[in-house]
Amino acid sequence: MKKFVYLSSIIILILFSGAKGTESKWITLLDTNLSKWEMYLSFPHKDGYKGLAPVNEKGELLKPIGYNKNVNDVFTVIEENGDPVLRISGEIYGCVYTKESFENYHLKLKVKWGTKKWVPRLNESKDSGILYHSQGECGVDYWRSWMLSQEFQIIEQSMGDYWCIANSNIVIKALKEYDNQSYIYAQKGKLTSFGEGTIAGNFCKAGSNNELPGNNWNELELITYGDKSLHIVNGKVVMALSNSSYMDGILKPLTKGKIQLQSEAAEVFFKDIRIKPITKIPSEYVGYF
Repeated sequence: MKKFVYLSSIIILILFSGAKGTESKWITLLDTNLSKWEMYLSFPHKDGYKGLAPVNEKGELLKPIGYNKNVNDVFTVIEENGDPVLRISGEIYGCVYTKESFENYHLKLKVKWGTKKWVPRLNESKDSGILYHSQGECGVDYWRSWMLSQEFQIIEQSMGDYWCIANSNIVIKALKEYDNQSYIYAQKGKLTSFGEGTIAGNFCKAGSNNELPGNNWNELELITYGDKSLHIVNGKVVMALSNSSYMDGILKPLTKGKIQLQSEAAEVFFKDIRIKPITKIPSEYVGYF
C-alpha cells in the first residue's frame, strides 16, 4: 500500500510538472533599445483640424515625418528602479508599433500619465491608446497617423473605450447613454455594430471608469482570441467585443496584426509590456460572450 501511494504521488507530480511546462510563457516586449518596435510620426496637428491633409502657409501639402524618424525625441526609454519605461511625449501624432504581428494572445502593460499636453488637445482629456490587429501602412485614419486597427482607448477617466480606426468594424453589447446618442458597453445590452457606415458610429464608451486616482500605474490587459477581445482595466472587464472585421468592399475578418501605442497630444508612460499566446478565451471570461 505504501508503495502504491508513493508511486501515485510520483505520477501526479510528473503530470503536474508536464502540464505546467506546457503553459505559455510571458514574453517581454519592452527593452532599453526599443528593439522590438518601429515608429511612425505624422504631423504636429493644429487647432481646427478637420481631417483634411495638412498644408503650409502657402497652401502646399505637407508630407508626414514618416517612419523611424524620432523628431524631438517623441519616443524615449528611461529607467525606473532598473526597469525600462517608455515615455511618449505626445508632441507629434504617431505611434510605436511592434515589428511582429500577433494573433490569439493576452497582453498586459502598465500605464500612467505625464504632465504635458499639446495642441490640439490642450483643453481635452489626456489621451493615448493600444491599437491592436494593426495592418497595412500608417496614416490611413482620420488623424493620418495610424494603421487600420481596433482601439483600446487610454483616456483620463474612461480607460477601455472603443474606437474603430480607419475602416474597422466590431460588435459590442451596448446601451444608449442618457443623451440618447452615444453608446456605452453593458453586459445586458443589445448586440450593436460599430464602425464606419454603421448607425451606431465608430465609438463606444467603456462600461465603467476603473482608472486609479492620482499618479498611479494602471494595469491594462487585452485578451483577444479569434474575432473576440476583452478590454480589462485594473482587473475589471470594461468592454467585451466580437466579430472584429474591416470593410474592403465586404466585411473581412480582422483577427491579427501588429500592436501600436499612440502618441496623441499627451505625455504618457508605459512599462511591464508583456504578451503570451493563448489557445482559447480563459474560462473566467467566457460568460462575457
